[in-house]
Amino acid sequence: MKRAVSPFLLLVALAVLAMVPYHPGTELPVGDEINAGNVAWMLTASAFVLLMTPGLSFFYGGMVSSKNVVSTMLQSVIALGVISLLWVFVGFSLAFGEDVGGYGIIGDPRTFFMFDNVTTGSVVLGSGNDVQKMAIPLLLFSMFQLKFAIITPALITGSFAERVRFSAYLLFIVLFSLFIYSPLAHMTWHPGGLFYKWGVKDFAGGTVVHMSAGFAALAGAMILGRRKTHVEKVAHEPANIPYVLLGTGLLWFGWFGFNAGSALAADGVATLAFATTNTASAVAMLGWVFFDWMRGKKPSAMGACIGAVVGLVAITPAAGFVSIRDSIVIGLVASVVSNLAVSMKTRSTLDDTLDVFPCHGVGGIVGMIATGVFAKDVGLYYGETKTFMYHMIALVIVAVFAFVGSLILYKLTDLIIPLRVEDEQESKGLDISQHGEAAWRLNGLAHHDPVALEEGLVTTTI
Repeated sequence: MKRAVSPFLLLVALAVLAMVPYHPGTELPVGDEINAGNVAWMLTASAFVLLMTPGLSFFYGGMVSSKNVVSTMLQSVIALGVISLLWVFVGFSLAFGEDVGGYGIIGDPRTFFMFDNVTTGSVVLGSGNDVQKMAIPLLLFSMFQLKFAIITPALITGSFAERVRFSAYLLFIVLFSLFIYSPLAHMTWHPGGLFYKWGVKDFAGGTVVHMSAGFAALAGAMILGRRKTHVEKVAHEPANIPYVLLGTGLLWFGWFGFNAGSALAADGVATLAFATTNTASAVAMLGWVFFDWMRGKKPSAMGACIGAVVGLVAITPAAGFVSIRDSIVIGLVASVVSNLAVSMKTRSTLDDTLDVFPCHGVGGIVGMIATGVFAKDVGLYYGETKTFMYHMIALVIVAVFAFVGSLILYKLTDLIIPLRVEDEQESKGLDISQHGEAAWRLNGLAHHDPVALEEGLVTTTI
């Protein structure tokens, strides 16, 4: 195998850079007094959200073919390392640093460079009338936000599963985090951000996480093209349905930190988000299964799992802004719309391997629209139009920005490192061709080794 020297040298360079003294600008003003209960809850919520990425690896890993389980799971897990370092060095600054130029688009990379100026005390983000005070340490807030930054590029991987080159994927997620995720996080969640000033409400990442990942996934599926098996119309067999069930459970569990933690306090808003999250997911799970059943399909474990996740996606932007009753409507509508979107995609030539766009992209769109409709006191349901109109404008901007921006980043990545593996590597499976590992081995051989199967060397079944 060809040696790859540059990734390790880059890591060494980052370590050397960390030893160079750096003096950030003026310290941020002190915020509210730190509340021990809020700190305890946010530490817990941060751990919950971190668990979602390994959960996603099981969710995706069970859906792909047996010869691509390890590679697919690793694509999620490796983001824990890559994005964590990127966030410390510059990502957090780009997302939550002082606004550059007053445009509300991106943060100053110098504000929290290498986590300098990220204090263990509370601070005030923003300036003037646009400020946010937190009763938790800024360092804790930054670590909570890191977990969102990690899972977003991991979500994209389902769209180009079974055909992406690992080294190219690593480069792409770095570029995506810097040029797509961080600006969207700044625009939406920083007090000086463009969408924030418009009054756009995204409680926990319907636009920043799910729409951005969904449209990047759509672009990725288009750029990498169809798998050979997809072109030949070979039926896709998921490797391990129990993995999908396990992944769904971990995602649902972690999502309580994802949504309820976004209240940034142990209070009534967090409790509301906790309840709406569970309710929407429950309704969406049943909605997906019953809708399939009504159309003559069997009620499947895969359908139940996908439906539950779609409900979690759709309620994410609305979780702390809507009632329990509203969450029932949101979950049901999202399950039906995404189900129909999956059906449309299946009839097309688009090879979005694990239906990332129909589920996360479309689910995020439904959630953003629903938030503009049902957000308490400011939504369309309450006779107000301003918030809803800004949501529609932001929806278009996010869709275009994430899709076109990702197309450009895929093209750039492909110029540096070819995105797609060679045909022979794809046929062999990415587990062996990219990593030299297999999910399961029988009689000392990879159970999906076609030569071993053909010669009858594998006799044990799983």
